[in-house]
Formats: sequence, structure tokens, C-alpha cells
Amino acid sequence: MLKIPWLPKIATAPFCPSEVQGSIHVPPGASIWKKIAIFAGPGLLVSVGYMDPGNWATDIEAGSRYGYNLLFVILFSSLAAIVLQLLSMRVGIVTGKDLARLARDRFPKPVAFVLWIFAELAIIATDVAEVLGSALALKLLTGVSLKTGILITALDTFIILGLKGKGFRQVEAIILGLISTIGICYFVELWLAAPVWGEVAKGFVPAPSKLSSPEAWYIAIGILGATVMPHNLYLHSSIVQTRRVEPTTEGKRQAIRLFTWDTSISLFLAFFVNAAILILAATAFHQTGHHAVTEIDDAYNLLAPIVGSTLAPLLFGIALLAAGQSSTFTGTIAGQILLEGFLNLKIPCWQRRVITRGLALIPAYVGVSILGDSSTGDLLVLSQVILSMQLPFAVGPLILFATDFKLMGPLITKGLMKVTAWILFAIITSANFFMLYQIFFKGENVGH
Repeated sequence: MLKIPWLPKIATAPFCPSEVQGSIHVPPGASIWKKIAIFAGPGLLVSVGYMDPGNWATDIEAGSRYGYNLLFVILFSSLAAIVLQLLSMRVGIVTGKDLARLARDRFPKPVAFVLWIFAELAIIATDVAEVLGSALALKLLTGVSLKTGILITALDTFIILGLKGKGFRQVEAIILGLISTIGICYFVELWLAAPVWGEVAKGFVPAPSKLSSPEAWYIAIGILGATVMPHNLYLHSSIVQTRRVEPTTEGKRQAIRLFTWDTSISLFLAFFVNAAILILAATAFHQTGHHAVTEIDDAYNLLAPIVGSTLAPLLFGIALLAAGQSSTFTGTIAGQILLEGFLNLKIPCWQRRVITRGLALIPAYVGVSILGDSSTGDLLVLSQVILSMQLPFAVGPLILFATDFKLMGPLITKGLMKVTAWILFAIITSANFFMLYQIFFKGENVGH
């Protein structure tokens, strides 16, 4: 094994799930506000996956091509995400195990192995989006080439290594800062763009006609994959265990209530960012006749002349870089969860990061080298469609565990929540099959 003296020899917090489990103490007799503050955090880490660079690509293309019409897809995807993340959180709190560990324990080995492969593919697709998004942000802000930006993103491994042993609350604080940066940038962007809010409201109303073309359906699937991310379900079920919860039914019930607030508020913030990206694209591009802005760098270059402020593209680039870097943290943690859960394998965090980043750098670099810088948007949207196709393989087991009385006991998911979860599973699976049917059986060129 490669030995480098100054790198950690074991997987250290915040990357090793087993080391941070129960590491955040809840003082006995703490007030409800104190408990809310202590339990706040995991939702923020999960929300990062809902505003990463892959979301930007799908939202910008959706806004420029179809105006506000696909806002209802973002709304549906966000509500679905809240339901599924709440299930993931509940399973983690009640069982004391993450989704990957449960899959290894309760499924035959071949099934668990296949689920692990699909989960790893989702991690790689996510990391490709992070690499491309961060590299593009560096290109826009500093002028370096996209290929150089891709290579520079490899250095974020050292940023993560600098956090070894620092504890989970520090990571949550960093993520809060990055998310705040993204939110503030887009608040100012919308103020500068001045959308027509009446038209925006109409975009949230579902209508079959809005998805009448295969291209619109492809983008909608991309939005779904960019919003409800498979690795986030594994991530959430693990990181909620960082809080030390009373091992009683009532203690777990209270933890579920507190984490429900954390999850719902955090994912609402992610919904705001996603909706803001699409609204900005629809206002700045679609409404001004620019219906083919599918590349993030094109959006960056067009913002200043259309919006009438040089501040708009600067804020855009800063927010994109913050989105890419925040996703890097959660992707690393999720990758470690998969290794420990599915394979019971613990390796140093730097090795895990190098492997994952390498698997993302290669396709990103090769894709840009062959297809050119203008392919970034297409590659990002494709990565999100791949994520959407992995979703059923994470959502199905999650619902099975959450509705298993032997596993969950009195805190089992039932009633409306159970029905809603299975309906979402059916919709997600059917939407993916429909897209594959359009591509392979009808010969539709839904990509770009």
C-alpha cells in the first residue's frame, strides 16, 4: 500500500461513520430551542446535493428553453425529496444503521453487491458534476482553461484532508457558510433580473402539455435526478446518527420530530436555490429570445449585457464555485458510508477521495478533450439523467426498510406516508422507463 507520512492512516472524522456516531451530545434537560439548534445540521449537508452544479445545468437549460413552464417539476422533485429524506432519516434513527449497512445485512449478497455498484455509479456521476461545475467556475472567474480547471479541482482533496479529526459540527458550519453564499448570490441575482412574478406563479401549476416533447421530458428527468439524489439517501441515514439519541421509543420519536424540522427547512432552502436558477434563466434568456442557452458559461457571459449589471455574472460564478465545493464534502462522506456499509471496508479517507475523484476526473477530462468546452452542459445534464436512473435502486430498499415492522417496531412508516412513498417510487421508475423507451424504441434524440 502506498505510504505518505503526512497523510492519515485511518479514516478519521468526519469521514468515518462509525467514528462520529453519537459524537454530538444532547445535554439532559436542554430547552426545546437548544435541542433544535443541536439537531440542526444534517439537513444542510443533505440539501447540498440538491443545489450542486448538475442542478445548475438542468435548471438553466429548462429555463432558457421552456421559460417558467418546468418550475412545477422542481416543486414536485423537491416535495418528493423531502418525503424520501424523511424516510431515510427515520430509518437511520430507529435502526441505528445506515441504508447501506441494512442492505448488506438483509439482502442476499448478490443483491447487495448490485445495489453497491449502482450506488457507486451515482457517486461517480455526482462527482463528475462537481468536477465540471467547479472547473467551469474557475474558468469563468480566473480565465484558466476548462481542462486546467478540471485538474485544479483535484486539489480539493487536500482541503478535505485538512478537516481530519475536526468533528462533524465544523463540517456542518462550513456547509452552512457555503449554502449561505449561494443563497445570497441568487437573492441579489433575482433582484437584478426582476422577473414577472405572476408568470412565475403559473410555472408551478402542473400541466401535461408542458412535457409534450421528448426534449422537455429529458430535461424533466434530469431535474428529477439532480434533485432527488441516490447517494443522499445513504448519506442522511448515517449522519443523523451523529446525535446521541435516547435509545427509547420516546427518545427516538423526539429525535425524528426535531430532524423533521431540520430536513424540511434545509430542503426548502434547496428548493429556493433551484427555483431561483430556473427563474433567472427564464427571465434573462427565454423572455429575451435566447432560447438555446444550454451551457453554464454562455449563461455567465450573457448575464451582464441582458441584466444590465456586471455584478450578475460575478455573483453567478461565486455561487457556482460554492456549489461545487460544498458538494465535494458530502460526496466524500457518502462514499465512505457506502464502503463501510456495503463492504464493511475501512480505508483512509485520502485513498477514498483519490479513487472517487480520479474516477470523475478521467471521464470529465476525456469528455471535454473530445467534445470541447461547449460540451459541459450536455455532460452535466447526462450525469443527472444517470443519477435519476439509479434512484429506484435506492428508493425501493429504503421504503422496504421503513415499512418493515420487525425492523422499525412502533415507529414504522405507515398510512399516508407509506402510500405516498410507493407512489413516488412508481412515478420515478415509470418516468425513467418512459425516457428509455423514447430513446431506444422510438429513436428519439432527446439528448443534445
